[in-house]
Amino acid sequence: MRDQIVAGLAQWLPSPGRPELNLAGALAQVAALARRGADLVVLPELWPCGYDVATLATDAAAAAEPLDGPRTRALSTAARDHGVWLAAGSVPERDGTAIHNTALLFDRSGQLRAWHRKTHLYAPTGEDAIFTPGDRLTVCHTGELGVVGLCVCFDGDFPETARGLRQAGATLVIAPAAYEAEARDWWETLYPAAALANGQWWVMANQCGATGSGTLLGASQVLSPSGAVVARAVAAEAGACPPAEPLTVTLPVRSALTQAEGNRVLWELRRPGLAVREFGPAPAAPEQAAPEPAGPQPVGPALMAAALTPADEFTPADQMR
Repeated sequence: MRDQIVAGLAQWLPSPGRPELNLAGALAQVAALARRGADLVVLPELWPCGYDVATLATDAAAAAEPLDGPRTRALSTAARDHGVWLAAGSVPERDGTAIHNTALLFDRSGQLRAWHRKTHLYAPTGEDAIFTPGDRLTVCHTGELGVVGLCVCFDGDFPETARGLRQAGATLVIAPAAYEAEARDWWETLYPAAALANGQWWVMANQCGATGSGTLLGASQVLSPSGAVVARAVAAEAGACPPAEPLTVTLPVRSALTQAEGNRVLWELRRPGLAVREFGPAPAAPEQAAPEPAGPQPVGPALMAAALTPADEFTPADQMR
């Protein structure tokens, strides 16, 4: 693993339904960030088709290609020609009749080193009706960048994702996104907590600007293993389209991971097999209270039995991850 790397995040608003234009834009972003010294370039989610909810189904279908298609070859060439690690956001991947939302990672030689099919599809925007979900998390042993975890947007909202990647050794997580402006609190709260709780760098490139169906947040960010915001790009207000913003930041990868070792109790002292103790509801009050006795009375067998009847049940729950 390198002591430090320069990460370059590409934040812009791809044009819905224009895959050729978007590919040209993505390649220009890669070239610009490479000129600024980036070792790792990160693109956002679904940049080939854009993210307009009203047309996403047709846009994704029109832009979908197999994993070995011409778009992958163009991205591979860009990574090789510029000598960068290219986390090429996510793309619509066609596999038979299925379309996946798939993240790609190329090394400096242009080799496709890893891909990840989005596992958690965002139903409020209809992703579950458009894409087929993946069925596993993804890590890549890169050497230069350490163990890299890949996830896509909504995948990362779930604590199990960061924790699962950490358990697989990932100390750098790359997360392309098309995150909505309405969910800004999630973006600014969930992810620093995930970085801290798992001792991970998070590098997150987001689409930015207004489409016909809403506004994508932008605010692409780099988070340290202590949960600190190392860099964050401009955020789009509702209805606004900020200009494209290439963001480069130097990450002291190794030293920050070393400093975060003091938090390792958060991921090493887990007890994932704990069951849940469940207590039943309180007993219903009697319809009519019994009269108070005039003085001390002996407790008969029936009263004693009633007093000792248990009011709680112990029910094992599913194992927590």
